[in-house]
Amino acid sequence: MKKFLSLLLAGVLLFVMAACTANENAGKETDSKDDGKKEEESAEKVLYLNNGQEPTSFDPPIGFDSVSWSALNNLMEGLTRLGQNHEPEAAIAEKWDISEDGKTYTFQIREDAKWSNGDPVTAGDFEFAWKRLLNPDTGSSAAFLGYFIEGGEAYNNGEGSADDVKVKAVDDKTFEVTLVSPQAYFLSVITNPAFFPINEKVATENPQWFAEAESFVGNGPFNLTEWEHDSHFVMEKNDQYWDAENVKLDKINWAIIDDTNTEYQMYQTGELDVSAVPSELSEQLLGEAKVEDQAGDYFYRFNVNMEPFQNENIRKAFAMAVDQKQIVDFVTKNGEKPAYGFVSYGFKDADGKDFRETAGDLVQTNLEEAKTLLKKGMEEEGYETLPEVTLTYSTSDSHKKIAEALQQMFKENLGVEVKLANMEWNVFAEEQKALKFQLSRSSFLADYADPINFLENFQTGHSMNRTGWSSEKYDQLIKDAKNEADEAKRFELMYEAEKILFEEMPIIPIHFYNQVYLYNDAVSGIVRHPVGYLELKWADKK
Repeated sequence: MKKFLSLLLAGVLLFVMAACTANENAGKETDSKDDGKKEEESAEKVLYLNNGQEPTSFDPPIGFDSVSWSALNNLMEGLTRLGQNHEPEAAIAEKWDISEDGKTYTFQIREDAKWSNGDPVTAGDFEFAWKRLLNPDTGSSAAFLGYFIEGGEAYNNGEGSADDVKVKAVDDKTFEVTLVSPQAYFLSVITNPAFFPINEKVATENPQWFAEAESFVGNGPFNLTEWEHDSHFVMEKNDQYWDAENVKLDKINWAIIDDTNTEYQMYQTGELDVSAVPSELSEQLLGEAKVEDQAGDYFYRFNVNMEPFQNENIRKAFAMAVDQKQIVDFVTKNGEKPAYGFVSYGFKDADGKDFRETAGDLVQTNLEEAKTLLKKGMEEEGYETLPEVTLTYSTSDSHKKIAEALQQMFKENLGVEVKLANMEWNVFAEEQKALKFQLSRSSFLADYADPINFLENFQTGHSMNRTGWSSEKYDQLIKDAKNEADEAKRFELMYEAEKILFEEMPIIPIHFYNQVYLYNDAVSGIVRHPVGYLELKWADKK
């Protein structure tokens, strides 16, 4: 999932907030504190949330980011779903069998699984969707998640065909998948929206079925009934959903507001039921908020193909000039942990030890060393004056504050004047993928619960790399780790890989994510997974 981002990324948390175009009137269908609550008058249970920014896409393999996941995970459903205990459980597949060698999974799809238009959900819909995910013409950033499927990587790289991908509809309700090697986290991986089915008949008749509410066809707890782009969208309970009797909400109204302070004001006036905590009010409000773990990072990417960051010592100098603790203590102020590596806390190795604690701090604030390395790097490149540096971030009040903090640190600690630039999220994301920035903010939220999901992002040519950095040794370590059955050896390979990443420093980690939200007392049952997505299936409102 990549997924890096996203496993992030400050004030933060990307499942119901993010960054971009705002409309402060969005979602104002009722002021629930002032008008007696319209939803109560109509006997409807209506939840009011903020998505932060316009979803990138509701096409499952394309909407591979937190601003799409939060909604998409409640509009559609895969073979498995993360349960309230954060473990994968039966969803569209009611059961499955695993072969003795651990490589072949045979899923039985529920007889009562239907699309929102009444069509039955079939194994063919899964085969169609998974092969489409891996089709290089789809251009999905999530395609790498399917590389554990036999034939998946070759097809995506243009070296194989769709027929070589070992996913097969045995019959209408039986779906078979063969993996390259046993994967303990497979059932967790396929909870990712990238693996949701697509109604093949609908997609064939209308390739843009996902672009508007009127044409959207899902199979999840809720159905998309209204979508005014860059303003708001609305979901209503899907009566065709196989488990509809356990869905309590009637409707969910999503605003699209990119400013945390505006979001909080709307929460105060009853226009939203949930709000992130503005950094200016964190000391005052943190005690009232619910704080939950989230696996992911907020970080910055260097473009190693663009001056001056082609030089490793200059990259290290900029990284060592950053004080992560100052940022979490005085800028974001939401109780985040400063990041001195890339894999976040919470992943246990074969000995039961936390990956992050064992790997240790791989980058540290060191101002004297930073100045020395900057001078050395400039001499290596023949620079008398450092080329102009621009730091780019996606439009958001929280991203702006972190960018300004870094700008000040680079000036005070290195004597380097850095320019700031920002742009709307969708444009920013495309420009970053195209390696058009020197230094840019980024985030990663884990797609599944394993350190390899963090580290695979920096393989050569990976869709989530976005730095231009490449290391044959690193690539081999990741490949070996993915194929290693011995857990102790697998973790050693990953420890070594992360060390190489920071020896060459294509990124600057800032902080690990958490999830900090204020909730209306009438709301219950919202589940935020440490690794995964926002779940509203079990949500309720009095």
